[in-house]
Amino acid sequence: MDKTVVELFAGVGGFHLGLKKSSDNWNFVWANQWEPSRKAQDAFQCYMQHFGKNEFYINKDIGKIDKEQIPNHNLLVGGFPCQDYSVAATGAQGMQGKKGVLWWEIYNTLKAKNPSFVLLENVDRLLKSPASQRGRDFGVMLACFSQLGYSVEWRVINAAEYGFPQRRRRVFIFAFKDNTKYSRNLIGVEFKDLIHTKGFFQNQFPIHEDIKTSNGIDFNFDSIIDISDNFSFIFKNSGIMSSGNIYTEETIPKYDGEFMLLKDILETDVDEKYYLNGELDKWKAMKGPKKIQRTSKTGHAYTFSEGQIAFPDPIDKPGRTMLTSESSKNRSTHIIEDPQTGRRRKLTPIECERLNGFDDNWTNTGMSERFRYFCMGNALVVGLVEKMGNTLNEIFNNEE
Repeated sequence: MDKTVVELFAGVGGFHLGLKKSSDNWNFVWANQWEPSRKAQDAFQCYMQHFGKNEFYINKDIGKIDKEQIPNHNLLVGGFPCQDYSVAATGAQGMQGKKGVLWWEIYNTLKAKNPSFVLLENVDRLLKSPASQRGRDFGVMLACFSQLGYSVEWRVINAAEYGFPQRRRRVFIFAFKDNTKYSRNLIGVEFKDLIHTKGFFQNQFPIHEDIKTSNGIDFNFDSIIDISDNFSFIFKNSGIMSSGNIYTEETIPKYDGEFMLLKDILETDVDEKYYLNGELDKWKAMKGPKKIQRTSKTGHAYTFSEGQIAFPDPIDKPGRTMLTSESSKNRSTHIIEDPQTGRRRKLTPIECERLNGFDDNWTNTGMSERFRYFCMGNALVVGLVEKMGNTLNEIFNNEE
């Protein structure tokens, strides 16, 4: 099978770079990146600078693109926002998702192009959203995949638990057409065995044999609107949806390799502008515990609490999850004690790139330094995609 790829919500190219690190044979036939409400399309320019100017790398709102015009491909990849995926009936127009919700752009691409395989990334709270109807949003996604003839395996992966220098938890969703050789080879395999021995994630991301908890459900529904209105389920960090059934379990990572720590990605001779100087008390206060009395829109009084964040961040552990606000004056920004100078400072843009596994100065392509941090807060860990690429190489080589 040809290793043709379409990348949606491409950002600065984490999926592209990770797959290319696993094999030079991946051919990205189309990619889309668009930053709404921004005049400067910095992430797209970064993507183009690294992967070459290409008429099939598109800088346009995905909602305005005719999905039939996207080239045929065998693998669709992308990281997309966790949003409200509820749907409604709209008379003659049929099912309609909320305007602007980007899942429906993926769904419409799948309907138009029918790729054999799909690999998506999202924040792990997707499995529990929304709070008022736990699991509905992921249930809508699974129903969409099921209607289109896909089975799905998912896994929440904390990059630090597999040796990477950042405690970044994300859910990865691998979907495959039921008529692929890969799918046919799994016929008759128990769902538990699929997760633990024969599935997509187990080779590169091993888990213990022990199961903390598990759950299953018949996944029969009248329509996706039925799922949106009525479905609620507790999805755990691993699972399978196939043939009208869902099985999910809380798995435990098992990793015997080397672990990278925050100190392993630090630069030396860092510029003075990254040091805190006389601001230590303000930073210490921001990172301390808080209990604030608040009132909801309905008049309900409640206590908003925040736990303490280490100040400075320990460098003999993996870093915390990096956010888009990294380097700004807020409690989530990493502050370390520089081992060379003994003084406290922020991370540099290069160190943030290293936390996600990008090459040094990957985002040094003309964008502002602030936006370099923003891009890394949005990015995925490249090494995780490289590992998944190794498995995809085997799958594609075995397809007819």
